[in-house]
Amino acid sequence: MEWKGRRQSDNIEDQRGAGPSAGGGNPFGRGSGGGFRIPMGGGRRAGGGMSFGTIIFLVVIYFVLKMMGIDLLQVMGEGGGGQVSMPGFEQTESASRRASPQEEETKAFMATVLAETEDTWNGIFQAAGERYEEPKMVLFSGSVQSACGFASAASGPFYCPGDRKVYLDMSFFDELANKFDAAGDFAQAYVVAHEVGHHVQNLTGVLPRFNQQRQRMSEVEANQMSIRVELQADCYAGIWGKYTEQKGILERGDLEEALNAATQIGDDTLQKRMQGYVVPESFNHGTSDQRRRWFKRGFDTGRVDACDTFKGDV
Repeated sequence: MEWKGRRQSDNIEDQRGAGPSAGGGNPFGRGSGGGFRIPMGGGRRAGGGMSFGTIIFLVVIYFVLKMMGIDLLQVMGEGGGGQVSMPGFEQTESASRRASPQEEETKAFMATVLAETEDTWNGIFQAAGERYEEPKMVLFSGSVQSACGFASAASGPFYCPGDRKVYLDMSFFDELANKFDAAGDFAQAYVVAHEVGHHVQNLTGVLPRFNQQRQRMSEVEANQMSIRVELQADCYAGIWGKYTEQKGILERGDLEEALNAATQIGDDTLQKRMQGYVVPESFNHGTSDQRRRWFKRGFDTGRVDACDTFKGDV
């Protein structure tokens, strides 16, 4: 993908190095959007939402500071809500300066892809007489607090309708390439375009309806509906791919990279890889064949009305 020199989006929030945040909830619980939930390891979570590893980490930090003569509880109690900076938890700006050249190039690529999605969906919404509200993308490292709850890198990229933001730990792309055999810049772009597709669903009312209806559904029924939501986001990503191709910035092999990524993250392929067998009743994103087909459908047609996954079979 010939992306260098193109416009980069201003809707980027770089929270890398901001440190872990306390908080409860699961970004894929009720009221959530969707995401690339590839198993990437990580500890179990305590009932309140923080993982046991996070709790242990905070306890260790407390005692380390205590040994240094800093009583964290006393500091927090004084000053009426003042900010406390701890070693290793510097703010985003300083953390960004320490980022490697490869990380900064990936950030620039993400900003460019986001800008391309903005151009695509601004045009589509304008043609329909509507206004597109651009989402923000939050880049984080390790863990992050969103309006949908606390999440770690193990959650994978996700969209939160509560704050209308896409969340991404860029280490995900290393996992995608090295562990799941889905390398390539257009594979990465597909991930971003898919999450932006969830934002489009939020604006058009698809996500709010789904989140409301699944409260009355069984787990199996909710999984089946979730598949349709995810496949539509794949189709919307394909539409973005079509508009990108029309700009002449796709390179040979780019489409194949996206289709391969869609294949590698299908529920059936992931379950075979991780546990050696599949449980169709637990599928909630779609099979490899389904994900490929719906991305390709969006790419071939470039039409939103071709992405109605809620009618008939998928």
